[in-house]
Amino acid sequence: MDIAQLLDPDEDARTCREIPEQACREQPRNRMVHLVSLTLTKIGDSLVDAKLTLTWLLAALGAPAFMVAWLVPLRESLSLLPQLAVGQWIREHPVRKGFWIVGSLVQAGAILAMALVAATLDGALAGWGVLAALSLFALGRGVTSVASKDVLGKTVDRQRRGTVTGTAASMSGLAAIALGAVLVLYGAPTGRWPLVVLLCVAATMWLLASAVYATLREFPGATEGGDNGLSSALANLRLAWEDRQLRSFLVTRTLLISSGLAAPFYVSLASQSGQRALGELGALVLMAGLANLASGRVWGRLADYSSRWTMALGGGLCALLSVAVVIVAGLELTANQAAAWYAVVIFIFYLGHAAVRLGRKTYLIDMATPDNRAQLVAVSNTLIGALLLIMGALSSWLSVWGVLPVLCALAAMCAAGALLAVRLPPVAAD
Repeated sequence: MDIAQLLDPDEDARTCREIPEQACREQPRNRMVHLVSLTLTKIGDSLVDAKLTLTWLLAALGAPAFMVAWLVPLRESLSLLPQLAVGQWIREHPVRKGFWIVGSLVQAGAILAMALVAATLDGALAGWGVLAALSLFALGRGVTSVASKDVLGKTVDRQRRGTVTGTAASMSGLAAIALGAVLVLYGAPTGRWPLVVLLCVAATMWLLASAVYATLREFPGATEGGDNGLSSALANLRLAWEDRQLRSFLVTRTLLISSGLAAPFYVSLASQSGQRALGELGALVLMAGLANLASGRVWGRLADYSSRWTMALGGGLCALLSVAVVIVAGLELTANQAAAWYAVVIFIFYLGHAAVRLGRKTYLIDMATPDNRAQLVAVSNTLIGALLLIMGALSSWLSVWGVLPVLCALAAMCAAGALLAVRLPPVAAD
């Protein structure tokens, strides 16, 4: 039994429903390439998480507080907004793995730029430098996002894709657990240098992932619809209201954006409670890793059978969590002053958010066909990216009245998104 069979013992690697026979023969090997490269990049993501590590970094550098509020919107929206044009560009090429490699190299360079800023600058100038590097990182992520979904759809058959991404999330969770444990045990040192080291290690993850992904055996695919003109772009945008299933998915995904915006406010509440030592960051990273380890493969399996229910469960969990945090903080209960409480909050948050992300990614890929997958992904992500900036601005405006009103609004949106997810049309074996 090979490694692929150990990871997925039910697999019949020679039986494929969607990908061509030539690609089917290479599927076991390609699945391992996807798994290793995704694991490396997910480890890097855990090291430079905008919700945790970069928030801590800006605080350590003395950057203005308002900059922290834009970390997640910039990280997410700038990886989504350019994807309409990128999707068309990628579609012009029959072999597309090169786009993923270049995008990963851009991300590695951006993280190294953050490390340089962190090592040499302070205050507002350091904050602007980190935000600029984060913007470049997000643009590189936009390229890899479109390319990875399209290449995954070409090289791995339906009902195996969620398992690949879910297993990668679990394996990267082990690395995050080790990192968090080290920070907890050696959390006494303060200052910027431990964070600079983390950034350098994260950049190395993307460099290694690029080398692994270069070994993927991808066969030429369809290039129809690869025109990059304005008329083609407008035609693709019309899919958002001409395709009823896509429109329903976009509304649901818009509401579930709120699941990812809550974490900085949880960290803000923890900071207000006096938990600011590096060891406290380690505890949060540790719990995030445990959540990825516990949820990745489970959510991946569930997403392969019912991606809409995976989204619904994740959204409902995030909504209930926000309500619980509001109650504890609003009533000033004893738990609000305990570091363990916010560690548990972060664990549950990452558990629910992982379900939302895996569910909506798997739903979109399975909803599409080999001929329109890149276009649907690009249209969806471009529209959501614009809405994310708007929601980020609204969250910043609501935060003038405090963190709790923001969390109440986000909880309501999560609950509505979970209800709409259940009503989405089924795909695959759902």
